[in-house]
Parts: sequence; structure tokens; C-alpha cells
Amino acid sequence: MRLEAAARMDLFRKLWRARKLILVVFIPLSLLPLPLIHPTSEACCAYVLMVTAVYWVSEAVPLGAAALVPAFLYPLFGVLKSSEVAAEYCKDTTLLLMGVICLAASIEKWNLHKRIALRMVMIAGAKPGMLVLGFMCCTVFLSMWLSNTSTTAMVMPIAEAVLQQLICTGLADSHNDSETAEAPENDSAVSDREENLDKNQLELLYRNDSDCTKQELSTLSEVQTEEVNGLGLRPVSNPGYNRHTNGHLPQVAIEFPNVKRVKARRDSQYPTKRDHMICKCLSLSITYAATIGGLITITGTSTNLIFAEQFNTRYPDAKVINFGTWFIFSFPIAIIMLVLTWLWLHFLFLGCNFRETCSLSKKRKTRREMLSERRIQEEYAKLGAISYPEVVTGVFFVLMTLLWFTREPGFVPGWTSLFEKKGYRTDATVSVLLGFLLFLIPARRPFSPSSCKNTGDDSESDPLAPMITWKDFQRLMPWEIVILVGGGYALAAGCKVSGLSVWIGRQLEPMSGLPPWAVTLLACLLVSAVTEFASNPATLTVFLPILSALSETLRINPLHTLIPSTMCVSFGVMLPVGNPPNAIVFSYGHVKISDMVKAGFGVNLIGVAVVMLAITTWGVPLFNLTEFPAWAVARNVTGSL
Repeated sequence: MRLEAAARMDLFRKLWRARKLILVVFIPLSLLPLPLIHPTSEACCAYVLMVTAVYWVSEAVPLGAAALVPAFLYPLFGVLKSSEVAAEYCKDTTLLLMGVICLAASIEKWNLHKRIALRMVMIAGAKPGMLVLGFMCCTVFLSMWLSNTSTTAMVMPIAEAVLQQLICTGLADSHNDSETAEAPENDSAVSDREENLDKNQLELLYRNDSDCTKQELSTLSEVQTEEVNGLGLRPVSNPGYNRHTNGHLPQVAIEFPNVKRVKARRDSQYPTKRDHMICKCLSLSITYAATIGGLITITGTSTNLIFAEQFNTRYPDAKVINFGTWFIFSFPIAIIMLVLTWLWLHFLFLGCNFRETCSLSKKRKTRREMLSERRIQEEYAKLGAISYPEVVTGVFFVLMTLLWFTREPGFVPGWTSLFEKKGYRTDATVSVLLGFLLFLIPARRPFSPSSCKNTGDDSESDPLAPMITWKDFQRLMPWEIVILVGGGYALAAGCKVSGLSVWIGRQLEPMSGLPPWAVTLLACLLVSAVTEFASNPATLTVFLPILSALSETLRINPLHTLIPSTMCVSFGVMLPVGNPPNAIVFSYGHVKISDMVKAGFGVNLIGVAVVMLAITTWGVPLFNLTEFPAWAVARNVTGSL
């Protein structure tokens, strides 16, 4: 019996290890009767859509590889020609993304992002509440132009250095931790903190007898940080302590023979429970701020790009979505979400004493807070004076933004009206032009013998070395996202040509009795729930054709459902697997999954509520949502034919 049970368990283990391979083979075979029994274009397209969706949601194969499924299944089933499918994988948004990545590569290479982040934190100060708000503001700003993942990976090492300064100062000067620059705190607070310190210090002594059993909480390695982001920030070492580089506390080399091992708690890393709460609050605030910042611009996150391209492809006569209109709609959403998210995190982790945590008065600063401010100022001083490449990058940054805004602002003629032929120039034109110039402009000041600050590449030996090289661009270019977006376009094209989108719309006619706001709310709740377990781009790619068909069937302006759903698909913030920024923050070891679920649920509700407020107030006049537009009527009539 035992041998049979062991053999059975061994079989289960092998099946579990091969679960992805089994899924890859089983799903297409199990769904194959659909196109065989009903050999219509709609059934064949539905088969390809379901296989691709399952691959995306389960991540049985890489997302980019799964996006290639329509490239060979559509021609095999006769839905689209191979040349037609191939044309869908490179669109206008691909060029837009490439230009933005060129600018992002220049920003990272010359440390302009670090200068911006440190400067904003210096302005905010080291009070916990203001420190969190300062990091959130700089993260939102950077995430507007860079990917959410890159922004989180850039800002987290800076935040970690500040947190380690707080922790190290608390250990070295724990008995004076409650003293302010002018007067001490009350006796009860001091006694409570000393009691917590006694417990934590006792556990710290025992931690050295265990072989670092908490390796799963180690942070992203500094080596990776230096190679990928060029930050190279390391926590401050404290003399007398033997320190690991995984974000844990310095450990005292003391041995206790014949002492029973005590299970180390996660709180034992921190001098006090309040320090742990600050670490949690600051870590989570960065991933949430990156998500909020990505909502503001079309290029802020890949889901915005997917929506823009699929919408413009499905409704070519609708000239309503561009950089300017999206920014006008989403910027107030981001500001409201930023404030409410900060208040929620402050209430959850720091309490409601805003006077203590947000005061800018120097008289109320503790010694640790003053040392943390000094640490930030030292990091900023290491950057030196602003360099010529940073100035050039900043000029290109501002120029790209202005050209995007003024291309077709709507209320006045844009600069495209200066050209005779209309409709030829898009945001991608500006993006690619400025990105191309970054490969040409030298990184050294012209006619100046002095060398500029370099990052260890060939710019020091070559006086005409450009601002960025192809390697810099290649390092940041997310080719998987490009193919994923292309796969979404291919699926949308197949649904349109085969008539599947019209068929789906007809099945949703029973929902015609619901008001537009109720349909939008249901769509937002649905996509925000699914995206917690599936990737954001894959979720949106699956839902956009369905929601478009639903809007056309119910004669609702498609923007009324598509824009809120696009924004809510970014709110997968409750689990580490929800999106890459969550995983990056979780890897630093300051938060538990329960913390992410509790805080993320509140952020989810805030996001859905603010998006619904926006689409029913200032979104109505901006996109004329009260009537079914002519461009949607034309699409609906064409699809019905």
C-alpha cells in the first residue's frame, strides 16, 4: 500500500510539473470540435480566440509566444490571409512606443530620473507621511513617460536606501528614537517603544543561529540594479554590524550554545512596529503610484496603447482619441486617485495623526528623520551639477510633450494644419523623429574640451558618441509587449472580418434594458477582477472586442465602456502576480500578501469609483457621450451587412 501511495504521489508530481505542457496540448484538442462541427468563419475565429485567451490567462506559454497563435491559425482556418495577419503585428503604436523607449533610454542612461526623484523627495522631507507623498509624486511623474515596471525598478532602490537609513539609525540610536530636536515624547510612548525594542533585539540575537531561512524575502540584487537601472544604490553600512545585502537588518555575530532556535518573525527586522509600518506604506505606495501615473498618458502603459490602436482601427472615422484628449480626461483621475490612495495608505499603516507624520516644522523632526534627509541630500550631491546630456534629454522630453499636445488640441488648430495633406501625421511621427535624433546628437557639449559625465560606455573615448546607442535602446525595448499588442490587433481583425463581434453583440441584447452607467460599472468590475489573475494586456485584448460589440448593440457610445474598462484593467494591485511592479515591491520583503490584498482592495475600489465619477461628469462633454456617434453608427451598419 505504501509503495502504491508513493508511486501515485510521484505520478501526481510529474503531472503537476508538466501541467503547462498538458494544457498547451489539451486545450486546442478539446476545443477542436467547434470548428469541425460548425465550419463557419465565426466558429473558426472563436476557436482561435479561445485558444489564445486560455494561453494568455494561464501563461502556459510566454505571452509573446501565445500572441503568435493567430498568425498561423487564422490562415489555416481560412479566416485571414497570412499577409493580412502579418500586417496587424506592426501598427502606428509600435512606432510610437519605439520613439518613447529612445527617450526613456536617454533618461535612464544619464540618471535624469534619479535627479528628479531625489529632488522631489528632498522637497517633501523625511516625515513619514510627506516622505510617502513625495515618493508617490515622483513615481507618478516618471510613470507618465516610462513603463510602470521600469519606474518601479528605478524608484524602489532609492526608497530602499532611505528605509535602510531609518532602520539602521533606529538600531544604533534606539534609546533616543523618540526624542525630537526640541523635546522628548511622553513617557508612555517611550516605554511602549522600549518594550517593542527588547522583544525585537532578543529575536535579532537568535536570527544569527539560523541560516537565513527567509531568503524568499530578499530584495532585488544590487548587481541587477546597477546593470539594469544604473542606480547602484546600496543600503548604508553600520560599523560594528555584519550586514547582508538582501534588505534585512545588520546582524550581530553572537552565538548562544545550546539555545533552542526561535522562529524569527518578519517584524524582527525592524526596531519598532512603526518602522515596519513605514516600510510597508512606502513600498506599496510606489507600486500604486506607478499604476496611477501610467493612466495619464497614452504611452504610460501598454494597455493604453492597445486601446488606442484597437479603437482607431475599429472606428477609423472617430478622431477623438489622441494624446491631448486622453491627458485632459485622465489627469484629474490621477490627481484624485493619488490623494485618496495616499490617505488610504496613511490611515491603514500610519494612522490618522497627520500632524505628527506630515509636519514640515524642523522642531518636530526626530534625529532619525534628520539623518534620513541628510542621506537623501548626500545621494543628490553625488550626482554633481546637471550635465549637458541631462539638459538635452530634458529639452527633448519637454519638446515631445509640447508637440504631442499641440498636434490636434481640438479647441484650436494644431501644427498639423500647416501641412497641405491632412491625416498623415500622428503622435508616432513626433516620437520617432525625436527618438531618431537622439542617435545622432553627440553626448558631449559641442566645441568644449571638457568631458561630460558618462556611464562607462564608449562616450569617453569617442567625442562624437551619440546620446544613446542601439544597445541602450535594445536593453529597454519590450519586444514581447510589441508582439502581444500585435496579437491583439490580429484577433480584433479576425473578429471583424469573420463577423464574430456582431454575433457576440447579438447575444448581449438582453442587457439593453440597463442604463449606460450600469453597463460601464459591470464592465469595470469584471475586468478589474479578471486582471488580478491574468496579465493586464491579455485581459484587455480579450475584452475590448466584446465590449465594443456590446456598446454597438445597446447603442451606447463605445467610449463610455471602453475608456473606463481600459483604466480599470490596470488596477490589478491586490496580488504580487497582478503586475510586475507588485512583484518588484514584494521581492523587497517589507510586505506580506495579506498586506497587499488589504491595501490593494481599497485602491481597487478607489480606482473604480474615481473612473466612474470621471466618465459620468467631465468625460461626457469631452467625448460627447450622451449620444450614439455617427462613426459608431457607420461601423454598426457596416458590420451588420
